[in-house]
Amino acid sequence: MFGSTVLEVAVGLTFCYAAVALIVSTLQEAIASVLRLRARTLLEGVKTMLNDPGFNALARALYAHALVNPHDDGTAGDEGALKHKPSYIEPKQFATALLDTIQTIPGDWAQLGRDIDAVPDEQVRRALQSVYRQANGDLAKLQSSLEGWFDNAMERVSGAYKRQSLMVSLALSLLMAVLFNIDSIHLFRTLWQQPALAAQLSADTLNQGAIDALRTLPIGWQSFPTKFDADFAMQVAGWLLTASTALFGAPFWFDLLQKAVQVRGTGVKPEQRNKIRSVTGTVSVDQDA
Repeated sequence: MFGSTVLEVAVGLTFCYAAVALIVSTLQEAIASVLRLRARTLLEGVKTMLNDPGFNALARALYAHALVNPHDDGTAGDEGALKHKPSYIEPKQFATALLDTIQTIPGDWAQLGRDIDAVPDEQVRRALQSVYRQANGDLAKLQSSLEGWFDNAMERVSGAYKRQSLMVSLALSLLMAVLFNIDSIHLFRTLWQQPALAAQLSADTLNQGAIDALRTLPIGWQSFPTKFDADFAMQVAGWLLTASTALFGAPFWFDLLQKAVQVRGTGVKPEQRNKIRSVTGTVSVDQDA
């Protein structure tokens, strides 16, 4: 009996967290698309890499190149005048565009060295001089080194974007937890006392009865707190716990839900798998593996 209750509670909590994470992920992707966060983050990364925070030197020239920004007309005088910003740049295209931007006589290796020596920014000039010397006259090797330089810089940009995404996810999940009063502590207590609620959620795997049962979970506002006491502090802790679970992502929670259902031994009937796909959109529970 004790073990059964633990599994029912685990299934109920996991189901709730998976739903929250899925909604948060959808909202985050919508925000990133509307605000073009990937393109903005990439631009900031290129500006940092080329030490051009004002977007008035190499970074601007690079973004005017057709290989880097094919949808722009190349006439932007400043960052605000850019009509289009790419969300991704191929390392090979970056290296080719950078060389085209710097060199004055294509194919002249000695002149390329002089062009690099004429780069105004000292930090970028030293970096380019280093890869130029290492290439030792081999243009393909020079381009490969520039591609590696760009890849390393983009790894740092990617890390910064992921950290930014985590913060946005945390903010959205906390907002959702407060608006809908998804208190993990209260939810745990209720499921522990009434494990049948969780059994309804998973016994028929997201059929209409299970969705109706989900509405009976202690989620939502019945009454607003009238004072800031220990109970309210516990409620805030429950919100924070719910918000933190969204950081693991919807795939993690749906996979965990699958495993919890398997451990409990209910399994998933073949005719029910389409119902799962229709609810999650991406997750398919398969017992045959």
